[in-house]
Amino acid sequence: MNVYQTILKRRSIRRFKQTAISLRILKKMVNSARLAPSSANRQPCEYIIVNDQSLLDSVFATLRWAGYIAPAGDPPEGQRPVAYLVTLVNTRIRKYNYQWDVGASMENMILTALEEKIGSCWIGSINRKRLRKILGVPTYLTIDSVLALGYPNEKPILEKMKDSIRYWKDRKGRLHVPKRKLSQILHYNKYN
Repeated sequence: MNVYQTILKRRSIRRFKQTAISLRILKKMVNSARLAPSSANRQPCEYIIVNDQSLLDSVFATLRWAGYIAPAGDPPEGQRPVAYLVTLVNTRIRKYNYQWDVGASMENMILTALEEKIGSCWIGSINRKRLRKILGVPTYLTIDSVLALGYPNEKPILEKMKDSIRYWKDRKGRLHVPKRKLSQILHYNKYN
């Protein structure tokens, strides 16, 4: 699968098979993040791999899932992530304007995961105080976001956006995700 095909296939996954992800693949994902573009090459991002079974439930409890359809969007017991990548920002390196670095590194990890047939969900709604305590994160590191991971146990359906950006579940429990049309966002030579 080439990069463009991978991008077209990518969807946020919130239901996972309970198959462990190898440490080799998790490290590969972090390495892809490390090589992402970084403003002024400052490289403020750091990462924690969480795959210890004894920590997974504690990390899960700090996350809020799929706000439009909560609690139906929460992964049920037996379909929760089998690993997390926690993205941190070292404020000793960069205190502000790091969101571009985080975005580029997260997208690299998401695409690398999908190349390995691993589903992911990028989460920013986090009880950071609680997660900091669970993972022993020093105060000079900002907890930016969490990437939940596992082999997919669902196939969200891409929909043409009509009146709303809100995703929904149908009667069979399948997730539908509306996206704007290319013609709605693309302009040539000037805004028209």
